[in-house]
Amino acid sequence: MLDRSLSPVRFARPDDRAVEWAVSAAPVGYPEAVAAMETRAEAIAAGEAGELVWLLEHPPLYTAGVSAKAGDLLDAERFPVFPSGRGGQFTYHGPGQRVAYVMLDLRERGRDVRAFVAALEGWVIDALAAFGVRGEVRPGRVGVWVERKAPGFAREDKIAAIGVKLRKWVSFHGVSLNVEPDLEHFSGIVPCGVTEHGVTSLVDLGLPVTMDEADAALKAAFERVFGPAWSGKAPA
Repeated sequence: MLDRSLSPVRFARPDDRAVEWAVSAAPVGYPEAVAAMETRAEAIAAGEAGELVWLLEHPPLYTAGVSAKAGDLLDAERFPVFPSGRGGQFTYHGPGQRVAYVMLDLRERGRDVRAFVAALEGWVIDALAAFGVRGEVRPGRVGVWVERKAPGFAREDKIAAIGVKLRKWVSFHGVSLNVEPDLEHFSGIVPCGVTEHGVTSLVDLGLPVTMDEADAALKAAFERVFGPAWSGKAPA
């Protein structure tokens, strides 16, 4: 077991230049979000724009990462299904889930993909700690997990997914944190190819966390891991 809940990995820029932090109030379609991310990532790579973290919600949909297996799509008619260039397998996005698309310039952050993924994990784990939730990572399983125990009962559920892509050392895609999604919507896929574990959310854990509260925890944790952020404008 790997436990980064106490010491998240730092992945700040040497110059400590602040990252733009933007939130979309209305749901954003997946193709539109990908197009906006690709445009921004290209501009960052060309030195024409700064780094950006973009928080949003999607309408209900499934995405298939580069490692997705056709058999893990259990109900192809339920929601729209979009191929995705990110790493990983099938995942669900929908209302009540905070998606954070992370467009960072790894040329300014050490060009270390492993350290970047560890920093993303640590970011989410640190944000969860604000609500008294102990998030953990597991070898061979992508994402952040919560161990649930009661008399005669023990299991592990995923509370956040991670899937990223790099182009010219600029990242896009990112993480998704389950705040209060409809967990039954995950039943149309095998989430991230994992059959022996379930999914959970902050509200499912008995924590009536609002999206604004989750955003505040994510921003505070982001600044501890990646450096300062300033409030900007969402690209769509």
